[in-house]
Amino acid sequence: MTDDKKTEDEKINWLSELRGLALMLLAVLGFHSFIAKPFYIPSESMMPNLLVGDRLVVSKYPYGWNWSSISFHLAPRGDWRIWPATPEYGDIVIPVHPKRDEDYIKRVVALPGDTIEVRNGQIILNGDPVPQQVEPAIPVPVDANSPCDYFDMATTGPGGERVCEMPVYRETMPNGATYLVVDHMNQQLDDFAPLEIPENHVFVMGDNRDHSADSREFGPRGLIGPIPLENIGGRAEFITFSLDGTTTLNPVTWFTSLRGERAWTSLRPAIANNGTGDE
Repeated sequence: MTDDKKTEDEKINWLSELRGLALMLLAVLGFHSFIAKPFYIPSESMMPNLLVGDRLVVSKYPYGWNWSSISFHLAPRGDWRIWPATPEYGDIVIPVHPKRDEDYIKRVVALPGDTIEVRNGQIILNGDPVPQQVEPAIPVPVDANSPCDYFDMATTGPGGERVCEMPVYRETMPNGATYLVVDHMNQQLDDFAPLEIPENHVFVMGDNRDHSADSREFGPRGLIGPIPLENIGGRAEFITFSLDGTTTLNPVTWFTSLRGERAWTSLRPAIANNGTGDE
């Protein structure tokens, strides 16, 4: 074989390579937009159920598809929805801020047509208080991603480790969905005047009730009231892995920083028996 023939055979078909790369990127974008995507927890607003450093899988199809489902918010905003469905009480969803292309993660606590009020930190739904039962404090290990900044919560665990003793309540919604919330101080958002949820909207709150910019918050950080369903980009399903904040370029820390006990934790709320809160 001549040198010219070898050179010709060894030439790269760049057009074909670019076409293959484009198809691969479109497939990834399609999966990311219509099936599921990863999500990172950057704040403490959903403690104790979600910690900073948790990595999740968010499914895109439970409520149908809309502009906020599309990855990286590439689609223009609009009120269109394909195969629409309404979230259920207790679902953890990904609402997009009404004015910024910024994803939040919160829990659905009121549905279209409901009237919601918050009184002394307790949800009043359609005139009835949502049950809150005191449960034993949860010891969350203190680490770089969970420094336990809250006043008078850090203590020493039985093994000498530093833990954050988080006082929790078990909240149980009308459909029996039950989960833990933290409410440890008196603050402005503990009281919210009665509000009827419009059609095709839901009201969302963080589980860390004193440290969550959610539907109760009308300031620049908050979600400014009920969320249009077309602004719900998916539902949180489970934790894939979690990091404690000590990860560096050293490969050893890729393993030592793992919070192994959090992997594969489901984020779907438990269902109480007869809505009583007893699982």
